[in-house]
Amino acid sequence: MVNELEFEKPLNQLREKINELKAFTADSEVDLSEEIAKLEERLARLEADVYSSIQPWDRVQLARHPERPTALEYIEVLFENFMEMHGDRLYGDDHAIVGGIASYKGNPVTVIGHQRGKDTKENIKRNFGMPHPEGYRKALRLMKQAEKFKRPIICFIDTKGAYPGKAAEERGQSEAIARNLFEMAGLTVPVICIVIGEGGSGGALALGVGNHLHMLENSTYSVISPEGAASILWKDAGLAKQAAESMKITAPDLKGMGIIDEIIPEVKGGAHRDIKQQASAIDQILLQSLKELSQLDEASLVAQRYDKFQSIGEFTKETV
Repeated sequence: MVNELEFEKPLNQLREKINELKAFTADSEVDLSEEIAKLEERLARLEADVYSSIQPWDRVQLARHPERPTALEYIEVLFENFMEMHGDRLYGDDHAIVGGIASYKGNPVTVIGHQRGKDTKENIKRNFGMPHPEGYRKALRLMKQAEKFKRPIICFIDTKGAYPGKAAEERGQSEAIARNLFEMAGLTVPVICIVIGEGGSGGALALGVGNHLHMLENSTYSVISPEGAASILWKDAGLAKQAAESMKITAPDLKGMGIIDEIIPEVKGGAHRDIKQQASAIDQILLQSLKELSQLDEASLVAQRYDKFQSIGEFTKETV
């Protein structure tokens, strides 16, 4: 089966068996409805068990699923009249970040997101969703424009991380990310960030300094990939599964630590199973966030954002 995840193999085997029996019944006079019904009941129980006990590494695999909906796919379903804008006005355009103006429930908003490909050709075009500095500068240009015209900003986060290549470093990758963090902290319009897939390192955080930060149930948000962490900690990238369990990178873990605001439930089996149903779940949280933040004035929005990040973690001050 294409794109089969390890933990879903028992489910897929049972689904195949059911489909085989249905096909056999359709082509013969043998009545297997009772056996099919029993298998479907068994499948329902097995699905409940499997999807209610998903492990961190399983969520990593779901977050990386090649068919997982991208930012542009959600934009198409959630917004109207999206007008994409290009270029950072300094160097060029970066296809790994998309952004522009759209209408949400009849109100103008600015939408920005990491964009990966769904096949090899598109992944090459979009650099596998890993932005160059011009991508972050394009995002910042759109954010400052949104601030000027009092438009809320909605960011979709989905990247393994910023591109670490030589050319990106020469054009100021680190400075571009740092500039976004600095500028986003002081934006005077509502900023809502939603992790829809992988949220990797500073490449994700450069679109993540918002008033509200939400995550899809099977997305991840971390300072480094499990493979990278395993390579550093144990000199073995093969221990990525163990690292994923230790790093606390899943939505339930981050919600428990107060780092994110809401977990957006996913379609059973992952967001790729039904994008319209998944977009509907995002829509509910997004509308709730906008209603709440629209009641705050400019100073309160900045203060709320500052307090949100100031409250993350624990700090001790030693006196000499």
